[in-house]
Amino acid sequence: MNIPDIQPYIEGVLRHDRRMISKTITLIESALPEHKKMARLVIDQLLPHTGKAIRLGITGVPGAGKSTFIEALGMMLVKKGYTVAVLAVDPSSVRSGGSVLADKTRMERLSTQENAFIRPSPSGGTLGGVASKTRETMLVCEAAGFDVMIVETLGSGQSEVAVASMVDFFLMLMISGAGDELQGIKKGILELVDAIAVNKADGDNVQRAAFARKQFETALHFSPPPSPNWTPPVLTCSSVESTGVEEIWNVVLKHREKMTETGELELKREKQALDWMWFLVREGIAEWFYRNPYVKTMIPKVEKEVEEGTTAPTTAADKLLFFLEDK
Repeated sequence: MNIPDIQPYIEGVLRHDRRMISKTITLIESALPEHKKMARLVIDQLLPHTGKAIRLGITGVPGAGKSTFIEALGMMLVKKGYTVAVLAVDPSSVRSGGSVLADKTRMERLSTQENAFIRPSPSGGTLGGVASKTRETMLVCEAAGFDVMIVETLGSGQSEVAVASMVDFFLMLMISGAGDELQGIKKGILELVDAIAVNKADGDNVQRAAFARKQFETALHFSPPPSPNWTPPVLTCSSVESTGVEEIWNVVLKHREKMTETGELELKREKQALDWMWFLVREGIAEWFYRNPYVKTMIPKVEKEVEEGTTAPTTAADKLLFFLEDK
């Protein structure tokens, strides 16, 4: 198969051509075999130009105001002279696999900024909402020269773990006045966060936000921190009034300085790269397995046997995997 010239993609990304950045990301998201090969070659060429950006992951309970917060943070960063790329992972339609591309609408001010780039990506149901190509998209934006990468997750358990495994700093947004705030936090997620921010701390909600902050500080006290060199703080902010947003950014910078000084940032990124490789290996094995003619023929038969109770699931699995023994 003759692979088309990939130079226009590489050159376009490196000169910060927004149209070519979008086209390159579309190429990466494509499921066509030819596009997958092209995308791998493009990423290989862009890799030496990546690694300088600050990678920030943001999650939160429903109604926490993630998009409003990201816009407030993005606007502040643009005013400070940063270039910002936002990768907003959207819910996908179960039937069509399409995405609800609403983030550009929700971030109207930020989307018009010359130094900001917002890319909604269909999640495709991968890892509970994190687009399987988010890591590659992040590298494209880094190669294009963006200073700050912001990855927004839907807030489902698996997606939070996946986003935490690809960013330098993981922030959880919470709100007060929504019942028992601690019910919205899973213990496993607490072990991933580098900071918690109680959003919507404005108007009549200021005191409730302060109380919620104390609750979260207590919860974090009983949870092992993600790093021996960092104790996750709890802050309050208001995305609407843009208060507390700069303080959160200063915490991100302080964390980066500490992780760089101790060498932990470099080690973390090395581990993330290996995790990414094995994730792709597992994805590839599953894809190859289901494409195998033997498996395609056997699946309907063994499924029927399991449903009817004539074959145990373990035996059925052995039947499907049997052909691997000869490989």
